[in-house]
Amino acid sequence: MSSPYIDALKMLGRRELSELQIRQRLVRKGHAEDEIDDAVRRLKDERALDDRRVAGAIARTEVVIKRRGRSRVLRQIEQAGIPASVARDAVAEVFGDVDDEALMQAALGKRLRGDRPIADRREFERLFRYLTAQGFDSTRILKALNARRGPSTSSPDEVD
Repeated sequence: MSSPYIDALKMLGRRELSELQIRQRLVRKGHAEDEIDDAVRRLKDERALDDRRVAGAIARTEVVIKRRGRSRVLRQIEQAGIPASVARDAVAEVFGDVDDEALMQAALGKRLRGDRPIADRREFERLFRYLTAQGFDSTRILKALNARRGPSTSSPDEVD
């Protein structure tokens, strides 16, 4: 059986992982808790394991490649087992250079395939759910969607 340190290095060689992710994977491989603690301590001392760096990498990927909003990015980082304060710092840093509105408009434009207006109430609601799931602010979503209403789109506040 290989050492938890070597196994962790192999894992980290493939992609950035948080301390929690490394610990979980080493436990699944059957390593003892005290050996895992020693391996994690060594990896941290060598700076091979750094939750702040992982949080930044996740945030950049979620924003630049996947084009997601703040709350979704924050959730993704926290799901990696990174503390909330570290996650918030990473999100603030990445979004410091990003225009939230342009990001949401790009996501909306992709769903609407350009500049076409929203066809009907059902599409309006579907787009609202999609953009909310992508982590955008609901007030901004409504504003953006209302600006893209077609002539036959009723208000989402109206009752059928």
